[in-house]
Amino acid sequence: MEHRTASIVRTTRETDIQIQIDLDGQGQVQAATGIPFLDHMLGQIATHGLIDLDVSAQGDLHIDDHHTNEDVGIALGMGLTKALGDKRGICRFGHFLAPLDEALVQVVLDLSGRPHLSYGLEIPTERIGSYETQLVREFYQAVVNHGALTLHIRQLAGINSHHIVEASFKAFARALRMAIEVDPRRAGTLPSSKGAL
Repeated sequence: MEHRTASIVRTTRETDIQIQIDLDGQGQVQAATGIPFLDHMLGQIATHGLIDLDVSAQGDLHIDDHHTNEDVGIALGMGLTKALGDKRGICRFGHFLAPLDEALVQVVLDLSGRPHLSYGLEIPTERIGSYETQLVREFYQAVVNHGALTLHIRQLAGINSHHIVEASFKAFARALRMAIEVDPRRAGTLPSSKGAL
């Protein structure tokens, strides 16, 4: 089977984003967004999702991280959509429960074609290093909107902000890995009772 890949270039007055994605990769990552914590989280998606990611972003970080953070999420969602193509043969659904020390986060997702985010992280601090923790939700919302997926994130435990957020990204990566896997029993058919996604 050929690797499911996509290249996305998205340029606005605020950001210039370039992403290459290989859904059938080995977890290799190159991330240079100018936002160190976001680069670290993209590394979690690649490593634990076994997705090769190459992300480069130049943005108006002199204002704040918001535009770059969101636009990387948008481009990642676009890349997922393009690389998945018509979604024939995929498992479609994915779920994972990831611990990181005291933190425990559950992610359930459906590559449904219907964007929806239920976000249940309660992050106790306003920042992780220089990264504003409210941007975590903005990132996931951007991926959901442009990846056309249904995503539920539930925090079951956790008091350390870094642990909570990283556990969510690890759980997202593993759930995504499950959902994009090719199911040999489907024989290339759509995983939908109505024949459309």
